[in-house]
Amino acid sequence: MGKQQDVGEPDRHSGSDATAHRPIGGDADARLALAQDPTTPQMTLIDLASDPSAVVRKAVAARADAPAQALRPLTRDQDRQVREAVARNPSTSIANLLRLVKDDDRWIRWAVASNPACDESVRRAMAQASDKELRGLLAESRELEPELAAKLTDDVSPEVRERLATHTHDLDVINTLLADRTARVRKGVARNPRTTAAQRSALAADPVVDVRAALVRSLELDEADLERLVDDRSVQVRLAMATSEVVPQHIRQQLTRDPDEMVASAARDYRPGAGNASAVRAPRIAHRPSAGAGRSGRGTAR
Repeated sequence: MGKQQDVGEPDRHSGSDATAHRPIGGDADARLALAQDPTTPQMTLIDLASDPSAVVRKAVAARADAPAQALRPLTRDQDRQVREAVARNPSTSIANLLRLVKDDDRWIRWAVASNPACDESVRRAMAQASDKELRGLLAESRELEPELAAKLTDDVSPEVRERLATHTHDLDVINTLLADRTARVRKGVARNPRTTAAQRSALAADPVVDVRAALVRSLELDEADLERLVDDRSVQVRLAMATSEVVPQHIRQQLTRDPDEMVASAARDYRPGAGNASAVRAPRIAHRPSAGAGRSGRGTAR
């Protein structure tokens, strides 16, 4: 899917009737149909970008073939849903994404984070933002550059570091976060399937119960680590093992003889596929709740 044109570039449809004006008239429904029609000329889309109806402008903003001259003014539209549509449009230019990532409306900033057109310059702007959730969305990105990932290991927000810990593929970043002083960050590492056997062994010896419990629920471990954890001093850890889908059956069988009856009963009653595992949470994709669908950010569209 191609990027929108910059000013001064020839129209991709030059030589056809794509740049010809199509008369605009009728009611809002008719203009909406025109905005959604794939055969509508680009010059007409530019005109529709200033339509009095926010619904029509949003339809233009969502079009992957909308020209830059149409999308640029829509990044400053009074209606937040119009700006959000531009933020989600994979053909939106980098310059417009950089403008929208600083939008006053958080949902628009978060929409930029899910746009596949984001490049390093946009991700760098996200890393420097004061918006914790935006930095958290960045931390979950598969395309995150090593330099930015390293920057996020020092993020002031434990939540951002935890989300990085859970989703990063960078082993150096994982090693750094293994030493994080905040338990919830190490708990994030304990849910990361990209960890090495050595890193999992380190987590198996973590002093915080929640970290060890998250580990046995989420990741397969070496036999030596399993044998140590089956006798863990914490009932919570042993109970997590008894109900974990990644713990092998011979370990669960040992837990049927656990001195704590709750653990022993859980091991005896375990049934595969009963929803016992603690899966890694998928990266978040920010979508505005439907309850706010009719509101605008800087006034009400008509």
